[in-house]
Amino acid sequence: MRNVDDGRSEGVPVSADRAPEPPAVPAGPPGHYKIFLGMAAGVGKTYRMLQEGHAELAAGRDVVIGYLEPHDRQETSEQARGLEAVPRREVAIRGGGTVAEMDLPALLARRPELALIDELAHTNPPGLEHGKRYEDIAAVLAAGIDVFSTVNVQHLESLNDQIAELTGVRVRETVPDLLLADADEVVLIDLTPEALIARLQAGKVYASGSIDAALNNFFKIENLAALREVSLRQVAEDVESKRLVHTVVEELGTREQERVADDTAKAVGERLLALVRPQPSAQRLVRRAWRSAQRLGTDLDLLWVKPPSLRIEGEVERQVTALRRLASVLGTTLLIEEHDDVVAAAARVARERGSTYIMVGEAPPPKGLARLREPLPQRLMRATAPGVDVRIVANRGKRENGPS
Repeated sequence: MRNVDDGRSEGVPVSADRAPEPPAVPAGPPGHYKIFLGMAAGVGKTYRMLQEGHAELAAGRDVVIGYLEPHDRQETSEQARGLEAVPRREVAIRGGGTVAEMDLPALLARRPELALIDELAHTNPPGLEHGKRYEDIAAVLAAGIDVFSTVNVQHLESLNDQIAELTGVRVRETVPDLLLADADEVVLIDLTPEALIARLQAGKVYASGSIDAALNNFFKIENLAALREVSLRQVAEDVESKRLVHTVVEELGTREQERVADDTAKAVGERLLALVRPQPSAQRLVRRAWRSAQRLGTDLDLLWVKPPSLRIEGEVERQVTALRRLASVLGTTLLIEEHDDVVAAAARVARERGSTYIMVGEAPPPKGLARLREPLPQRLMRATAPGVDVRIVANRGKRENGPS
């Protein structure tokens, strides 16, 4: 499985002893946030963002481009004409070169009414005000400036495993799903796989030398069909209490809109508890559990029952750190309980947290005397109060990658 980024390639940034302080912003109401979401590169997210930017400018608003990445697409570059752009700043990278990054202080000093900021999932070089572009955008919104931005569905953190299973590609740059939930408006740019492939073959997405490689890898028809399904189905589940606009694109510049009202009722009194261990497979369980919690409209707790004799060091420490980081991105917390009985500890935490669902990972086939022991899900059901469901999260990736 390959690691790729959907966007421009990055250099290796030069480390900085101390990042500059984020610019001070005046107190006041935050700006309005609109995100243009697509299934893949080339569907027209940036084009549509610029198109709406022109409409706002024509309506008399002060609009600037904070950052634009046209990827040498002529239609996108032409659409940007007539819009003021804040000049980028050159940032040194290891090896003696530089990269052009968004100039956050200059954008805040310019104080437009609306800023167009492309590539929400971008990672900044060390030494800038923030590590990620979505953190830059948060600062712009906090200054009372409206923001339009763009992102592809495969960059959502909770979908990372699912997208890898569907396409065989692991995306490295991710953003918290809560960014969509917190946005005031989400515009889903929907293009059929056949139309996107036609645009790719016509040289409207990548340069001619990259077309064959794209068609044979990420842009396979089955990959795009799966991504489109994920975009249409999953995003509708994630975006709650917000305005979701579904835009069907035929050709750039033409569209048919369907406003989707959100009247999803939240579950009452539900709460999820996911049992994890410090190992890579736990991250798949966490993402699946988080998405289940979003569908129920409830909260998720993560629990690791640590054996008293186990020391948190080496690989264990690295995996615990990875779990904490993922929990932070998804907006949940990792609880660590030291106990020699997983079931007893989990049952106590479930009672204290009011859990109504307990999710566990798929265990490997038992060996030796372990085959005589009652499986963990059954022990959990007996130990917890009535009304607590226990669910097993299957390891789909393991099955698909196994022998046929």
